[in-house]
Amino acid sequence: MSGINTAPPEAGPGVVNEAHQLEIRDRIVKTIYREAEAIAARVVRQTGPHRDWEHKVDDILTSRLLGFPIMFLLLGLAFWITLVGANYPSQLLAKALFWGEERLSEVFVRLDAPPWLHGLVVTGVYRTAAWVVSVMLPPMAIFFSIFALLEDLGYLPRVAFNIDPLFKMAGTQGKQALTMSMGFGCNAAGVMACRIIESPRERLIAILTNNFVPCNGRFPTLIALTSIFVGPAAAPGFSSLAASFTVVGLILAGILITLLTSWLLSRTILKGVPTTFTLELPPLRLPQVGRVLVRSVLDRTLFVLARAVTVAAPAGAVVWLLANISFEGQSLLARGAGLLEPFGRALGLDGFILLAFILGLPANEIVLPILLMGYLSAGTMVEVDSLNVLQNILVHGHGWTWLTALCTMLFSLLHFPCGTTLFTIQRETKSIRWAVWAAVIPLAVAGLVCFAVAQTVRSLGLV
Repeated sequence: MSGINTAPPEAGPGVVNEAHQLEIRDRIVKTIYREAEAIAARVVRQTGPHRDWEHKVDDILTSRLLGFPIMFLLLGLAFWITLVGANYPSQLLAKALFWGEERLSEVFVRLDAPPWLHGLVVTGVYRTAAWVVSVMLPPMAIFFSIFALLEDLGYLPRVAFNIDPLFKMAGTQGKQALTMSMGFGCNAAGVMACRIIESPRERLIAILTNNFVPCNGRFPTLIALTSIFVGPAAAPGFSSLAASFTVVGLILAGILITLLTSWLLSRTILKGVPTTFTLELPPLRLPQVGRVLVRSVLDRTLFVLARAVTVAAPAGAVVWLLANISFEGQSLLARGAGLLEPFGRALGLDGFILLAFILGLPANEIVLPILLMGYLSAGTMVEVDSLNVLQNILVHGHGWTWLTALCTMLFSLLHFPCGTTLFTIQRETKSIRWAVWAAVIPLAVAGLVCFAVAQTVRSLGLV
């Protein structure tokens, strides 16, 4: 399979003619369907159970009044089931994997292995891989299964139908709504889902902007920070609700950035005319639960997880080395944070936060542990066992304000994709150049947004 050819069409009359041809083609398709319905109405006689209920349901699911509320409700329900349902299995998986870490440490002790080798292999490589598996596997398995069931039910094409006008205004097409939705589970899976877009130009726009919706690796950071900084500010009894609505607001902001960036790309480096999106809605049907779940776990969950572990495990070794190699009495991790401090402050962050995002490139799940390791001057990645402890470390220990938390959440939402997603982009586009663009564009957007927010808040004297 050859790489994606995205040479923009020549400007001028050719583009106008192409747009005119697309409009004529769209009219022809509509006319054909109207004529087919008229012929069917004249010659087809219904002998079995009448399926008027399906047309009535479609009228509701795709209506201008109820289509979007129903869509947001179902997607919100999918997120809620994923987040709540993944907590317990994630805890069990973490306990099992970290029990394995203890056994592995005992083996190193019996073999009288040097401490540096134990640190590199066990607290570096193994611990990082264990965190990625325990954090990613349960939510991915749940989220991908829910979306596979909605797809088999026939609802996802109706989502694309509803959102198609917004993406057409942005210079792309409605199928990007489906690939964007897959990105909520994992951006790498969302990139792979872009194969359903026939136009190379629009497929590339969908690939480059898929990162602006948060994957399950970024949700723990967003949820923890909203629980610490937003929840306590709400009225008693409404802290969880306020934190939840803040996360939903961040998700909507990511969707808005997706549309704006798609619009900008479609008018600059990926200029062109949107292709017509003629979608014949499949019939609504009861999903084949067993087959769908097996396919979801095997084809999506385990495939993406294997890539994530492959990228994240070596990164654990690198982070451990940076934290344990000192130069002039200071670890390389601390020195790197010091160099990044001016840039971090300009973005409403600090040097350790910015460095944690850079070192967390292999997997978003390890950003917060790396940050805590830097703050606590620990030699290995650490996690805290309660939000109260985390709040003390951030607020009282390192002077975090609500602006720091807001900019950290915005940077987490918009920054460059993880290593697994970049690797997937390179494989899908057959181009290192587009993988680099996929990292540069979100980084530029995240930097501009955080800089604007931080400087505006400071100039108004709100912190």
